[in-house]
Amino acid sequence: MARPKITIYTDGAARGNPGPGGYGVVMMAGGHKKELSEGFKLTTNNRMELLAVIVALETLKIPGSEVTIYTDSKYVADAVEKGWVFSWVQKRFKGKKNPDLWMRFLELYKKHIVKFVWVKGHANNVYNERCDELAVAASFKETLLEDTGYQPG
Repeated sequence: MARPKITIYTDGAARGNPGPGGYGVVMMAGGHKKELSEGFKLTTNNRMELLAVIVALETLKIPGSEVTIYTDSKYVADAVEKGWVFSWVQKRFKGKKNPDLWMRFLELYKKHIVKFVWVKGHANNVYNERCDELAVAASFKETLLEDTGYQPG
């Protein structure tokens, strides 16, 4: 059976930084499209960028899927594509932020064939713009979740 090919666009936003934040995801496979978003009381844009990727990967049902993730986050794309996150693991994330999310990401990353593509934000990319809208709107929701892993400083 052929591996499913999935295209994912992600974005994260924080008003403040730290401040209220949210993530937005657009997932596409075959003729299907799914949008995901959620908002949090106190978080950072980098946490939301990474959480968007995690939630998207957690949504996938078939292990070994070929996944292309489009993000405007250099933090996320470069950490993976340039291999930085793997050396952070060896150093137990010493001096690095968001180890809780990176460890959660890595568990999902090894279940699929994942490639990151960096896209310029706010450059009229339809799906990147949609993710931005979802992320910002989520940060304004009446009921925001607690980002339990966020640690100030």
